[in-house]
Amino acid sequence: MASIHDVPPDAFNYVWDNSIEPVLEIESGESVQLFVRDASDEQIDKGSGVEDVAKLDFTHVNPVSGPVFVKGAEPGDVLEVELLAFEAKDWGWTAIIPGFGLLADEFPDPWLRISEVDAAAGLVRFGDKITLPHRPFPGTLGVAMPEPGEHSIVPPSRFGGNMDIKHLRTGVRLFLPVGVEGALFSLGDTHAAQGDGEVCGTAIETAMDVILRLSVRRDFSIEAPQFHVPAGAEVEDAQTSFHVCTGVGPDLMECSRDAVRAAIAHLGDRYGLEREEAYAVTSVAADLRIHEVVDAPNWVVGAFIPEAIFEGGRWR
Repeated sequence: MASIHDVPPDAFNYVWDNSIEPVLEIESGESVQLFVRDASDEQIDKGSGVEDVAKLDFTHVNPVSGPVFVKGAEPGDVLEVELLAFEAKDWGWTAIIPGFGLLADEFPDPWLRISEVDAAAGLVRFGDKITLPHRPFPGTLGVAMPEPGEHSIVPPSRFGGNMDIKHLRTGVRLFLPVGVEGALFSLGDTHAAQGDGEVCGTAIETAMDVILRLSVRRDFSIEAPQFHVPAGAEVEDAQTSFHVCTGVGPDLMECSRDAVRAAIAHLGDRYGLEREEAYAVTSVAADLRIHEVVDAPNWVVGAFIPEAIFEGGRWR
C-alpha cells in the first residue's frame, strides 16, 4: 500500500460545520488513517455499569475524526471513499439509552452490555449464549454541508453522516456528493457489528483505526450517497438459518416497530431473553427489510434474526 497520511488522534469534532479548519490536506487518490473514538467519546469504558449510560453528556457523543481536505474537490463533484482496512479494539458496548431508539417509549430505563471483540476469530461475544460475527464498519462518514453553521451529527443528510449502513465494510466504495471546496471529509461512530436498522439506537460501539482512500470523481453526478459492494462480500452473512418476524400495515414506521416487537417476543419465548436484552439483540444482529410497498393500503416489513448467533449456531 502507498504511503498513508495520519489524521491526528486528537482531531475530532461533535458537529458538521464547514468553517472547521481541516486537519489534513491530501491529493485526490491518497489514503488516510483515522484513529476513531467510540460513540460515547470514552464516557463508557470496559468497566462501566448502567449508571454511566444514565449520566451520558450528549454534547460529547458521536465524535467524528477529521475533517480532511481533498485537493481539487469542488461542489457538484463526487467523493469516492474506498474502505481499505479496520482495526477494532478488543471490546465494545451496546446500550438502551432513555429517549432514543425505535421503541423508545417502551424502554424507558437505561441498559448496558459490554461485549468481547475477538477480531482474530472474527467474533463478538455478546453474552453467554450469543455470539455475533465480527463485521466492522463506520456508522458515520460524510462531507461538510454547504449550509453555514453547526449541524447535529445525529441525523444523516444527502451528504452522508450518521447513516449506520452496515454494508460499508472493507472493499466497499462509497460515493458522496461534494458540498464545499475540499469536501471536508470526516468519519466516526465505528461498530464491530450491527443489524440493519440499529433499532435500539446502538450497535457494538467501539473505537477503531480506519484506513481509506479518498478520490475526486467527475465522470458522474449524484444527489445523495451511493455505494458499490464487491461480488461475494455479502455471502458470508447468508450462511445461517433465519427466523423472520413481520409487521403489516399502512405505515412503514409502524410496520417496522411491529416487526421488532414480534422479534423481541420471539427471542423471549424461544431463547428466554429478557425484553431489554432481546431489544438489544435485534439492534446488533437482526436486519429489517422492506418486503412490499405496492399492495396498498398495507406494506410489509420483516425482521431477520440469524439463528447462528445462538449456542449451537455456527458462522462459516
